[in-house]
Amino acid sequence: MKKANFLMFPIGACGYGLIEILWRGHTHPSMLLAGGTCFVFFAKIGEKFKNSSLLKRAIIGSAFVTAIELIFGIIFNIILKKNVWDYSKLPFNFKGQICLLYSVFWVVLSLLFIPLATTLKVRLQNRK
Repeated sequence: MKKANFLMFPIGACGYGLIEILWRGHTHPSMLLAGGTCFVFFAKIGEKFKNSSLLKRAIIGSAFVTAIELIFGIIFNIILKKNVWDYSKLPFNFKGQICLLYSVFWVVLSLLFIPLATTLKVRLQNRK
């Protein structure tokens, strides 16, 4: 199980970075750490909540990603002043670090990535 998580982390890191590059045109190294963490957690959501609806799992996934964004935003944007992103011009934002719009986007992306992460982790665990 640990080996599967170890392999899932860089997949999530690269995937998150790629999403950012496609969406914003650039990314920041801190986002690779966030992406790897989220992808590993997506597989855990898939396992722990396997009897729940996909929508419920996606909402949990979005809440986790939003929490990671807040933590990373406080560290990299506010404390270290790296200016990785700024949501302050978007409605329903908190200190420019998280906002409702991106939390909704993460529900949609979680609908795709939670099943992907869950399936990938099972396949990695079953490899010999």
